[in-house]
Amino acid sequence: MEDKVKEIRREFFAFRNGIVADKLRKAGDPHTMIMGCLLVDTMGIAQRASESIGDERLMIAIADELWNDTNSRECRLAAPMLYPAAQMTVEKAQQWCSSVETIEVADNLCHKLLRHIDGSDALFRQLIVDERPLVKYTGYRLLLNLLLTGKVQPSASLHAIVVNEAAQAQGPLAGLLKDMLEELDS
Repeated sequence: MEDKVKEIRREFFAFRNGIVADKLRKAGDPHTMIMGCLLVDTMGIAQRASESIGDERLMIAIADELWNDTNSRECRLAAPMLYPAAQMTVEKAQQWCSSVETIEVADNLCHKLLRHIDGSDALFRQLIVDERPLVKYTGYRLLLNLLLTGKVQPSASLHAIVVNEAAQAQGPLAGLLKDMLEELDS
């Protein structure tokens, strides 16, 4: 397992982009290790790793190892791309969501993994009532993903929840909720 994690990290290094890394640092990205890999490159690295690993238990262990490296932006982005959605429990998803440190990580986690897991509809409901801003954002981001894929259907009660939250939301959550209301109203 350690060899595969080292190989993935070497690929991050090979695809590093100093301009992107500098922009992320200046924008306040909290990771101490930022290679500046483009998301498409990170996806390619994760895809190649997935194809070469094969074993689901090993894939889970590697994804967990990458996710637990909270210092590395690229590790945090690649982990949801590697973790088999069928094996992600709602409880583990909640743990991952509780440690989300940026909007980019939240968006990627929802898009690449959480929208595909069993229980994603229950998960978003648990996350949106959390008082931690990034956890709440992750819940609403997951909800938007589920609406767009048709896994959750618009309803009057859902609309009321979003309207109520939008009235007090600030920053990135406010923009996300605006987009969600447009989707719910269409």
